[in-house]
Amino acid sequence: MGLSSFSSLKREISLNCFCFFRAQTCPGRSVPTALWSTGLLLSLLGLCSCLEEKCVLGIVGRPVSLPCVHPQLLPVVNSTIEWRSGKEVVLRSEFKQDGDVEEWSINRATTPADAAKTGNFSLQLPPVEPTRLTMNYSLSIISGENQSSELCTVCLRTAASFSFPLLKREDAEEDGGKSSFLCLSSGGFPEPVVYWLINNTEEPPAGSVRTLAAPLPDSLLYNVTSQLTVNITKDTIVSCFIENPSMNKTLSSTNYGAKVSPVVSRASQAMWMFSTGLCVVVGILVLVGVIYQIHLDRMSKKKKKEFQKQNSYNGYKRRPDFEETEELKKERIETDV
Repeated sequence: MGLSSFSSLKREISLNCFCFFRAQTCPGRSVPTALWSTGLLLSLLGLCSCLEEKCVLGIVGRPVSLPCVHPQLLPVVNSTIEWRSGKEVVLRSEFKQDGDVEEWSINRATTPADAAKTGNFSLQLPPVEPTRLTMNYSLSIISGENQSSELCTVCLRTAASFSFPLLKREDAEEDGGKSSFLCLSSGGFPEPVVYWLINNTEEPPAGSVRTLAAPLPDSLLYNVTSQLTVNITKDTIVSCFIENPSMNKTLSSTNYGAKVSPVVSRASQAMWMFSTGLCVVVGILVLVGVIYQIHLDRMSKKKKKEFQKQNSYNGYKRRPDFEETEELKKERIETDV
């Protein structure tokens, strides 16, 4: 029996079971038929669940939906559905006879508002966090005298994309002239697969690669550092690959024979020399400006003193003449009298 046959059988059994839980006869079906189907459901439920189990990928930091659609159960009244993670109840929705729905959940988990009309009981989870284990979620419907039937089983695995790898190269004269390549990436989950290629086809020699993947502080996300030390020519092409199997995603960075570190070193040295020369020139200009300003101030003070001295001398000479003139006027007035 194929997977599609099991799916059809499970839908048929679920419908009979729901009719039995509601303690009523569905159109064209008798209660004994529902009883027989219920027993068959209990015996085949585990196998059907395994065959139909779907694993959903949750991207860290994003909401995720766990699908579960059963339109054949409509209308859903006087029933309760429960989403569980292991033994923990994540969400419980109770569908009333009058159409009202009472919902309780943890971590803001929800189901679609029109679930009672569409049969879409998918679980909407808030932004997920990284977890090392695959989480299994199951949906059960409770009806009648607390009779429960599992309708969906969905597994959730989490992953996070790594940053684009940064590839650095340093050519050293020591250590036999070997070149050292450093590949850095961060923020991904789970631990990635890191590998190198030389000239796009060759694998590095054994023992030439050292890789460290360490969790970030207070997080399960990883920082990855991989170092390749190998004796190659300067024009050799080297590539670093960061593979995340959970996301089926591979990031790569390639060095096309360019010497990264020496160029950076020469550029830094040239910049240092330019900055030093510029500082010296600016310092000389400032010093010359200060000396010239001091000279101007001295000349201004000197001229000011000479001007004051000359004015003081001229005023002293004119005063006796003025006094003498006044005395002559007095004598003339007395004589006239």
